[in-house]
Amino acid sequence: MSGNKDIQELLTRGVEEVIEYQHLESALLSGKKLTVKLGIDPTSPNIHIGRAVLLWKLRAFQELGHEAVFIVGDSTGLIGDTSDKESERPMLTEAQVKINKASYFNQAFKILDKKKTIVHFNSEWLDGLGFKDLAKMANLFGLHEFESRDVVARRMKAGQRVSFHELLYPLLQGYDSVAIKADVELGGTDQRFNLLAGRTIQPAYGQESQDIMMTGLLEGTDGRKMSSSWGNVINIVDEPNDMFGKVMSISDDLIIKYFTLATRVPLDEIQNIKHQLQSGGNPKNIKERLAREIVSLYHGIKLSKAAEDEFERVFSEKENPEDIREVENKGTAIKSAYTAGIIKSMSEGKRLIDQKAFKVNNEVIKDWEHPIKKGDIVKVGPRKFFKIK
Repeated sequence: MSGNKDIQELLTRGVEEVIEYQHLESALLSGKKLTVKLGIDPTSPNIHIGRAVLLWKLRAFQELGHEAVFIVGDSTGLIGDTSDKESERPMLTEAQVKINKASYFNQAFKILDKKKTIVHFNSEWLDGLGFKDLAKMANLFGLHEFESRDVVARRMKAGQRVSFHELLYPLLQGYDSVAIKADVELGGTDQRFNLLAGRTIQPAYGQESQDIMMTGLLEGTDGRKMSSSWGNVINIVDEPNDMFGKVMSISDDLIIKYFTLATRVPLDEIQNIKHQLQSGGNPKNIKERLAREIVSLYHGIKLSKAAEDEFERVFSEKENPEDIREVENKGTAIKSAYTAGIIKSMSEGKRLIDQKAFKVNNEVIKDWEHPIKKGDIVKVGPRKFFKIK
């Protein structure tokens, strides 16, 4: 039987709500082996550390001896969940989902124990789902329940379109729980309605309703919810230097939340760190510890230390990176950065220049057509450097 302390940390660390808490706690204390489900839709090619919060929670269940089931929602990903969206999420194509899902399991195994994880694509059962099953599940819900969701209610009040496929999404996620006979489902607080759908649907198939554990949502580098569509993400496959720099760019008031959700630092130690901050400790030093912890989770201690040394050299001592990328000279700083894929568009480059975020040889440039020559060092934003060939 697992220790009470481990179980209490599992139930509380980064957790916003558990349904039903006493039932799940009793099951954990009884020593029963639970089937714990986590599903992620491949709406982008990479898993970011906001999504990894749930993967680490699944790993915690796994370490206590429970059966971890990780589902990549290739079918639900086609439809798109709009739980956290203020407008309709466009349906993805099968080609987009195929590209996005290609490495999801390998990325997840940076966190989960591969030998002890059951993996599925939900197309295994959803692609064969018939009208009768859809009707059976739809009959369990009233339209008013969908309309009562905050995001849907706001859109309807504003006269925005709410499509039928959005109404189907919670049913399909709920059926995932039926397919694997889930005892527990994990999700973020923005998934509450979808998670509850599984509890409603399971009894219709002769199963006991799953318990639900919801974690808090992690903000990204710009302070908004971490989201690939906003580009404010720290991906778990980011290079160590980039990952370290991104963590260092977060707001100071997110430090403790990041320690709690995105690291495995013990809770009592996090309390000490919180006390240091409240007592006037230097946030930069504490954030460097945070960045080391996060980078080491995905790249190991050696590369984490190297990333810290590089950060100090470049950003504290104002030197150029040691391993600087060389790119072709396309005449101007913007064109060279765009051709090399360092910026996404010419308009982004113009905007960055207007924001004084482009430097050539440590001098801020103001002209969109600023010429460059061989050997010039160009800096874009706080972390991106390249050298002109």
